[in-house]
Amino acid sequence: MSGAPSGTAPLLLVVDDDPVNVELLCDLLEALDYRTVGAHDGASALLAAREHLPDLVLLDIMMPGMNGYEVCRRLKADAATAGIPVVFVTALSDTEDKVQAIEAGGDDFLTKPFNRPLLVARIRSLLKLKAAGDALERSYRRLQELERLRDDLTRMVVHDVKSPLSALMATLEMAVDGDLGPLSPELARLLDDGRERAGDVLQMIDNLLELSRLEEARVELEPREVDVGALLAEAADDFALRAEQRGARVAAVPPPAALVARADEALLRRVLANLVGNALKHGGPGVGVTLAAEPGGEAEGGVRFTVADDGVGIDPAHHETIFRKWESLSRLEAPEEGSSGLGLTFCKLAVEAHGGRIWVQSRPGEGARFHFVVPAAEGAPAVESAEGPAEAVIA
Repeated sequence: MSGAPSGTAPLLLVVDDDPVNVELLCDLLEALDYRTVGAHDGASALLAAREHLPDLVLLDIMMPGMNGYEVCRRLKADAATAGIPVVFVTALSDTEDKVQAIEAGGDDFLTKPFNRPLLVARIRSLLKLKAAGDALERSYRRLQELERLRDDLTRMVVHDVKSPLSALMATLEMAVDGDLGPLSPELARLLDDGRERAGDVLQMIDNLLELSRLEEARVELEPREVDVGALLAEAADDFALRAEQRGARVAAVPPPAALVARADEALLRRVLANLVGNALKHGGPGVGVTLAAEPGGEAEGGVRFTVADDGVGIDPAHHETIFRKWESLSRLEAPEEGSSGLGLTFCKLAVEAHGGRIWVQSRPGEGARFHFVVPAAEGAPAVESAEGPAEAVIA
């Protein structure tokens, strides 16, 4: 059944087992400049909906074979038609019928004989909602496309930057080691600082590449038994010189008992490195950083790592946002230093790839404690309390 002459007018599917009812309703709608298509049973209604993808369905309930409830359920279960509003137009009027219509996924319910102005008002209202939803969906898809394009371009750039940056770091290291000739103390300090900064950039690049793989679930974990005490001590040693140059302190607290995690050791090291690096950058002058671990509680299990500092702290309003991609701790707490906004996102995805979780406890002026849990090796001990660590910061 053809409708209004304008090909851009909304298309309405009218479903009723009585052809007279279909014709009357279609004539009414076409007089209001809507296009229409009709169907006289459930099966033909589903075929028409998939073929024409109408903007709205006016659906009778009492039909032979497949009733309107089942037609609505199938429309809502099909991804292609799930977003189409369904208005039940029926002689049924009991509350039970209306409840069943809602449970089937219906968007509205009108009882015959219907009030024409009310029908038109509800059709217009649902069509406006659908148009708004369609526009939002298009915007969301466009944003996804733009984000994929941005990520693709970013990966291309970082791949091209990584090789010359590595060569620059090698040259700076040779100069600092005296392989290119003697240096004055001041020049040696400046070159060493440049080498350290280049290392930070290289770490950002590695984070970005690894982050892309984690987001696309392309990283295959290589879990093994990891000596937690040794890992913490090595992570602290790796930052000892940098901390000393900044007037800061990094220390590892030996676990209360022999702890063994079951994790990808390389990813675990990078998570700790990101957390310690963030603490040194954003904790403020002379910050103290402590690495610790203990068995997780009965509820969380695994091994719970903690990287705590006694620095400036983080406002609770930012506890969730700092783990989002491109968010920067520097913009929130320490604007004098730059940040890629990727380190904590990498930590979150890496921990979650192990089936664990990561969170922060902090308040301004009271330091910050980052905790994360990863699986323990089989037979590892667990403490009886499942409560999280206290808010106070380890000295």
